[in-house]
Amino acid sequence: MNILHVKYAVEVAKTLSISKAAENLYTTQPNLSRAINELESHIGITIFRRMSKGVAVTPEGEEFLQYAKKIIAQLDELEELYNGEHREKQRFSVCAPRASYISNAFADFAKQIRTDKPAEIFYKETNSMRTINNVVKGEYELGIVRYQGTFDKYFKNMFSEKKLFSETLTEFSYKLLVSKNHPLAKAEDVKPEELSDYIEIAHGDPYVPSLPLIDVKKAELSEFVDKRIFVFERGSQFQLLEEVPNTFMWVSPMPKDLLDKYSLTEVKCSGNNKIYKDVLIYRKNYVLSELDDKFISSLKKAKEKYM
Repeated sequence: MNILHVKYAVEVAKTLSISKAAENLYTTQPNLSRAINELESHIGITIFRRMSKGVAVTPEGEEFLQYAKKIIAQLDELEELYNGEHREKQRFSVCAPRASYISNAFADFAKQIRTDKPAEIFYKETNSMRTINNVVKGEYELGIVRYQGTFDKYFKNMFSEKKLFSETLTEFSYKLLVSKNHPLAKAEDVKPEELSDYIEIAHGDPYVPSLPLIDVKKAELSEFVDKRIFVFERGSQFQLLEEVPNTFMWVSPMPKDLLDKYSLTEVKCSGNNKIYKDVLIYRKNYVLSELDDKFISSLKKAKEKYM
């Protein structure tokens, strides 16, 4: 079916006149009549009944035109959306773990967005599996996946299966984060068992491919702690640490200005020997944009500064 012919039919229905419709469409009457005849022949119905003065819409034509008008309206919207201005729009999207050095990198990157062009920038904090799914589906172009080193093979297998490019950004051990008013804030070195009297703040959505959630939580959470508050975004975790002095959290190294803002401090914990990885991912057939390159550059600078 020729979409142009459908547009012609909609215009004829609007004017109920071949001559008037031809004038509006900047075409000739013979061309318009021929297009309508071809359309009617193609769909097997008579859309218009020719009259001595103009045309009338047949019952079958009325039904066809109801659908045709919707389709043409959607095509007009699509054309308007994807005009030249749209193609020039600055676009960027990334899914990442809840990490201060990454959010700092994003803030630095955001300063580089041009103000003389339209822009759509998406930054989403979520867990590893949602990040992978979002990138695979094309809903986000870049992803940063965080996982414990012992799960390396599970994630590498998934990256391969999902046809994802992966690059390790950094490896690190978590720091023990507490309020400056916490009883352990001034300790030189804290043993894991000393945390048993306190409340751990933990992210509530860990995920490792091919492993039951109960096994993942067992690997991620301290065996010495039985009191936890699970959170799903970073803002509330810092407020809890600041306002509830008997809480603590395991985090990647944090910028000093953020520690000072919430009156927090990092304490050494020699019994913490788990190594974590942050890995950049994107689809193998995806070509990095200029904005992607700028973000990755900001990310690597932040890593060098804070990690």
